[in-house]
Amino acid sequence: MQALAPDLLADTRELSAAVSAAGLVLGLALWLFGWRGHRFWVVLTATLAGGIAGLSRSPAYGLQPLVAGLLAAVAAGVLALALARVVAFAAGAAAALVVVGAAVPAWDQPLVTALVGGLLGVSLFRLWAMALTSAAGTLLIGYAALSLLDRLGTLDAVGWAGENSVLLNWLWASVSLLGLLAQFLLERRRVRKTRKAEEAAKAKAAEDEEKKRKKATAPAPPPSTLWGTVVAGVKRMAG
Repeated sequence: MQALAPDLLADTRELSAAVSAAGLVLGLALWLFGWRGHRFWVVLTATLAGGIAGLSRSPAYGLQPLVAGLLAAVAAGVLALALARVVAFAAGAAAALVVVGAAVPAWDQPLVTALVGGLLGVSLFRLWAMALTSAAGTLLIGYAALSLLDRLGTLDAVGWAGENSVLLNWLWASVSLLGLLAQFLLERRRVRKTRKAEEAAKAKAAEDEEKKRKKATAPAPPPSTLWGTVVAGVKRMAG
């Protein structure tokens, strides 16, 4: 298995330098902020997949491709967040079947393996999403960077990727793991800042409430009399 397939690189290197640079920036954003914007990425992926499926399947149902693609894209985008956990369950089950089948071939309990893997996928949804976005962002960075270098005439991307497939696989795995760690640290920092802000807001609200309570329970000033007002005015004039 090759992380960066030469056949796909042969197609992506035909893209313009601007498109490759945009792909590089998008991959970096996905690699570093995948979990923070995971709702956006889920909706975007589902919308694009739904639109492509609608366009490709429209002739079978006698619909206009544009209408079918638009309706399928909107429907997939609306249902994306609701089905995210279902997708996580299915992805966890599939991953468990692949890993257990490769590591323990003698284990002949596919239903148990799929259910356990699916439950782990749902319970570890945040970690799963971080790992997936980091891996996808790393792939996008790799394809965009090699295509850009090939476009600029610095490197023969297809030949170099075919000769260094093992190195590219290790680089992809290492950078994906680094992205997972970076996302985890950024998320923990964000949660810590949010918690501190909430605690500060609660402390300020409690302080304001205490001030209001003290003001409400403070003794009222004695009523002023005409003689007291005259005396105070004379003192002010004399002073």
